[in-house]
Amino acid sequence: MRQVDHFIAGGAGGGSGRTHKVWNPSTGEVQAEVALGDAALLDRAIETAKKVQPGWAMTNPQRRARVMFRFKELIEANMQELAELLASEHGKVVDDAKGDVQRGLEVIEYACGIPQVLKGEYTLGAGPGIDVYSMRQPIGIGAGITPFNFPAMIPMWMFGMAIAAGNAFILKPSERDPSVPVRLAELFLEAGAPEGLLQVVHGDKEMVDAILDHPDIAGVSFVGSSDIAHYVYKRGVENGKRVQAMGGAKNHGIVMPDADLDQVVNDLAGAAFGSAGERCMALPVVVPVGEETAERLKEKLIPAINALRVGVSTDPDAHYGPVVTPEHKARIEQWIDTAEQEGAEIVIDGRGFSLQGHEKGFFVGPTLIDRVTPQMKSYQEEIFGPVLQIVRAADFEEAVRLPSEHQYGNGVAIFTRNGHAAREFASRVNVGMVGVNVPIPVPVSYHSFGGWKRSAFGDTNQYGTEGLKFWTKVKTVTQRWPDGGGDGSNAFLIPTMG
Repeated sequence: MRQVDHFIAGGAGGGSGRTHKVWNPSTGEVQAEVALGDAALLDRAIETAKKVQPGWAMTNPQRRARVMFRFKELIEANMQELAELLASEHGKVVDDAKGDVQRGLEVIEYACGIPQVLKGEYTLGAGPGIDVYSMRQPIGIGAGITPFNFPAMIPMWMFGMAIAAGNAFILKPSERDPSVPVRLAELFLEAGAPEGLLQVVHGDKEMVDAILDHPDIAGVSFVGSSDIAHYVYKRGVENGKRVQAMGGAKNHGIVMPDADLDQVVNDLAGAAFGSAGERCMALPVVVPVGEETAERLKEKLIPAINALRVGVSTDPDAHYGPVVTPEHKARIEQWIDTAEQEGAEIVIDGRGFSLQGHEKGFFVGPTLIDRVTPQMKSYQEEIFGPVLQIVRAADFEEAVRLPSEHQYGNGVAIFTRNGHAAREFASRVNVGMVGVNVPIPVPVSYHSFGGWKRSAFGDTNQYGTEGLKFWTKVKTVTQRWPDGGGDGSNAFLIPTMG
């Protein structure tokens, strides 16, 4: 059976003797085992990082950018390999896996411009003969704890900005699909990075706690569920670290009566069901405004959802593939059970879905649930599967209130032809990322990603200028150069040669 090892100091790192199963979600079979590390293994990685980071920080930004640019080229050259490896462990179809890699690559492209974005500020003549300038310096060693659903994109979101800014980085990816993060580290080394600058350690809660407790790790970036995000934030901050911890989501799509419903249905098919709904920026709740809008939308959604093709990750015609593990499949189906018990209407039922020839795969059929209310537990919590819920709003005010009062505040979208309604909604809604006729409003790499409320803990967003701020600390220098001579005179002395 294939073994997935840690990547420490440019090579395999051994382990604690414990392992974790890596499934092939399309077949339901175990395809590999990943070594799980412990605090002693993390210590080894830290010691290596401490040796290499000071020299990397002193490397001028142009040379750091050249390494990032070579890494970008290697990612592009190995795109197919990375996508197929990712799809085999996660379950998303290969084209979707390529999108996973590409969105991470866009942050690497932004990091290639580090000489420009790292520039500080300067004030000439802040006082009599006094100038003030600031510089951004790396925090030292950073760590990233990343989820299973984007094993390429989210690691690159984190280590791209951290390393370009002059830090060393230790990545702890999900043990469910660990191979792509290791391959990224191998390619980064091939791009010319020093050994030990980017290292990968695998593990479970034992490794997470070791990272949060280690005194030599200055900053931690996390993406995962909200309960764990809060735990990571609290424990990391108590240990004196800066922490950004992104949590769960329950993103809403508001459909106004004037919206283009054909476009809305097309957008929802991808936003709600793409990647089997295993995305923190998926759109699992649609909010039609008015009963007439709700009925017209529902009428169009049913045939569109029934037409979705569920297939194995290598099926080029599949709209989405299996979910990541048998436990996650059971959890999603349990949420559908809960919605039914709460009185919601199961319009299209994906429970018990079986793909011919792959009956052991972890497939969940597309599911549409109507008559969902804010009081239902299935609405309040994140399902993280191919399930779309309809929550009907009487008017615009209720449509603003629903996402604003929800415990999560990651993303939201409004579909309308009315510019005033869109502007009013974007201004008032209590959510961190807003799309106007854009179903998945993930900002481009030169902006920043981050939600509100229980979707994010910490004050700084991912990547872009916010990411640069997180992975650097500001030093401000106030300087004055006296114009007097050494004898106490006020003569302005000009050095001469010879």
